[in-house]
Amino acid sequence: MNQQMKWIVKGRYRARISNKPDDVLAAQRLRSEQFSLAGAEKARTEVLDRDQFDGVCQHAVIEDVTTGELAACFRFLHLRNSELIDRSYSAQFYNLDRLKSYPYPLLEIGRFCIRDGQLDPDIPRMAWALLTRYVDANRIGLMFGCSSFQGTEISAYLDAFALLKDRHLAPDIWAPKVKAPEVVRYCDLLAHESPARANAARTMPSLLRTYLTMGGWVSDHAVIDRHLNTLHVFTGVEISAISPMRKMLLRADAA
Repeated sequence: MNQQMKWIVKGRYRARISNKPDDVLAAQRLRSEQFSLAGAEKARTEVLDRDQFDGVCQHAVIEDVTTGELAACFRFLHLRNSELIDRSYSAQFYNLDRLKSYPYPLLEIGRFCIRDGQLDPDIPRMAWALLTRYVDANRIGLMFGCSSFQGTEISAYLDAFALLKDRHLAPDIWAPKVKAPEVVRYCDLLAHESPARANAARTMPSLLRTYLTMGGWVSDHAVIDRHLNTLHVFTGVEISAISPMRKMLLRADAA
């Protein structure tokens, strides 16, 4: 991967891909702060968010050019052959056999987080600019991952899940099946419910909302992840489904 691919510097922020130990450690610490690992507060000890996937993924960091402070991070796994999807983080929780016949390379995106208090919209824009460069250069066909709702109770997110049920379910040909031991079958639970759109928009996680505006789709069930204290849905975004205008804007940021 050439240097131009790995770095973007615009204004106050720099986005770069790095697997250097110091950068990975900084990302793990930020992830630990943002995901609030279960039991860490009670124990009052630092629990570093790291797993076996950190060693096989590439890591992206977005930092303040002047201070060097890490503002955001994420990791990604490039699968050149869809038959390898069982190697992904998401495959721990979802049966992804249907996606093994996907005809183009895949990119799994995970552990996307922004430091608390960082509200500058240029931060996620830089992240997407870096991803856009990578997706274009590697002819990625599908981006996917787990999109998380904070906490393990669905009650606060009924309208958001009703909206997912009504408008954003995965096409049958690619739809994930149940694999995790604890799931919420929200399509059954909310079969006769219609979403209050304003509340659905307010309670939808921002990253998932971004995926949906790109034409993304989700699993018909949510997984209860007690380790990270979240509910998450499998999320896919087919690059071909992103509107020409949105692609133009993303590529302008990536230029």
